[in-house]
Amino acid sequence: MSPGPSSFTDFLGSYRPELLPSGRTPPGAPAGEEIPHGTTIVAATFPGGVVLAGDRRATAGNVIAQRDIEKVFRADELSGIAIAGTAGIGLEIVRLFQVELEHYEKMEGRMLSLEGKANRLATLIRGNLGMAMQGLVVVPLFAGFDEDRGGGRIFSYDAAGGKYEEHDFYSIGSGSAFARGALKKLWRPGLTEADAAMACIQALYDAADDDAATGGPDLIRRIFPLVASVTADGFRRLPDEEVGEISQTVVDSRYQAPGGPAAPLR
Repeated sequence: MSPGPSSFTDFLGSYRPELLPSGRTPPGAPAGEEIPHGTTIVAATFPGGVVLAGDRRATAGNVIAQRDIEKVFRADELSGIAIAGTAGIGLEIVRLFQVELEHYEKMEGRMLSLEGKANRLATLIRGNLGMAMQGLVVVPLFAGFDEDRGGGRIFSYDAAGGKYEEHDFYSIGSGSAFARGALKKLWRPGLTEADAAMACIQALYDAADDDAATGGPDLIRRIFPLVASVTADGFRRLPDEEVGEISQTVVDSRYQAPGGPAAPLR
């Protein structure tokens, strides 16, 4: 019944260390590709916040394991997290991270700074290094509103828990190279929240166009990317109806321009 430290991860490690990623015994051989993996995630800043978006496909080798997996989550009131890599472990790390932030807030009576949240997430990812070395890699994209700076920030990670701040936009996952190329030509200073959401969905469409593991908008099944924005007003997941309208606009525009919108040369 001791109140313990402000870190839930440290608290759990004192009583049930085997429940943490760092407390597990890695498999004796590299894990196969038959385990479902999440794919492409994108993020883009705009004045006053950041948009985080992900496709809905999970793959197991060359098979679509799930068409409507969720990869974008609320971390706390002012931040969001999205995952690429081994889906099962990624979802577990997301839940642990959510409890970590809530536990800190209850113990300390205040929220962690955005930088502090990013550092805590790096520690959780580092704890999964043993599993990552056996092929069970999880890499998140963390984004949120920084109250001190008054704007959105994006953080990426490597499998060893290295944390890197990205500027303006970023992408992770199997289709990240194609999505980042699209964002490079579509992002500009002064985007509105709606424009940033459109740019992210355009980027995911380009990723799906060239990467077999990334799923594009499924108009038949009404499965659309998950899109969320984080501003001073908090985390907001865009309704499916709103994302569906944007997705329909993107698909319709591709009939005239299959390669997507072109960036101005000047």
